[in-house]
Amino acid sequence: MSMADMEARRQGDRYLVTDEEIAKYRSHGYVHLKGVLSKDEMRELEEEFMAFVRREVHVEGRDFCDMSGDYTKPIESFSIINIMLPSKYNPRLKGNIYEKRAASITEQLLGSDMALDYDQLLAKPPNKPDAEFKWHQDLAYWPVTKDTRTASFWLAIDDSRLENGCVQFVPGSHLESNLRHHGPLHGDRDKSHTLAATLSEDDKPKPAEIDRGDVTVHHERILHGSGGNFSSTSWRRAWVVAFRSQETIKKEREIGFTHSHNDNLKVLNEVGKESEVIS
Repeated sequence: MSMADMEARRQGDRYLVTDEEIAKYRSHGYVHLKGVLSKDEMRELEEEFMAFVRREVHVEGRDFCDMSGDYTKPIESFSIINIMLPSKYNPRLKGNIYEKRAASITEQLLGSDMALDYDQLLAKPPNKPDAEFKWHQDLAYWPVTKDTRTASFWLAIDDSRLENGCVQFVPGSHLESNLRHHGPLHGDRDKSHTLAATLSEDDKPKPAEIDRGDVTVHHERILHGSGGNFSSTSWRRAWVVAFRSQETIKKEREIGFTHSHNDNLKVLNEVGKESEVIS
């Protein structure tokens, strides 16, 4: 896709999605959209991103953590810097251009009754081969409601490649009738927020190598994960925003679920259970 083509698809706060891309999201469980943000827009977002990484913005408790280890890991040793709900801690970020374009894409994919559920920043510094984000399905981290429609956006702050730990998806895994089994990475959700599933012999992961300013949009049930950062020079930074139906978000908040790692442990231990659909 040429620069002119990408610019043509960006129309103010909107980004135009093709019928082919919508079909791919539904059949594969994810889609790669090129040039959702311009170079100038990316520079502004990157500055906001790094203010969090440098700890210039106060983030409460476990909302600043390492998704590759447990909560006792010292900050100077973090391999996957995870910052939950950045727009909560810096309200100036609410309604930014990325969020607006993502909202327009979500409407084209899933309808007009969707809203921003949460946002998240993820960063793998160079030379972090242990920065593996374990295989998982997002819905295993969330309460299961009657309407699980989700558009989860993964914006590349850096060119994202296998070498620096790009996301990998298992196409079509979102069509399975049941969620995979997920277990806490360190045996206890009070010690680590991270859950992990296991690939089967039939799973065929596909790397999503995308450029700075591109996004992937994925389904809440697709199996995905990422490897470590073996690059000696490149970060692998991503800005996540996720949209769910307004009714689903209402149900989440009613039970005290906000996507914060500081949410009540009892609530966190009850998520991802398809046998207990919240109505």
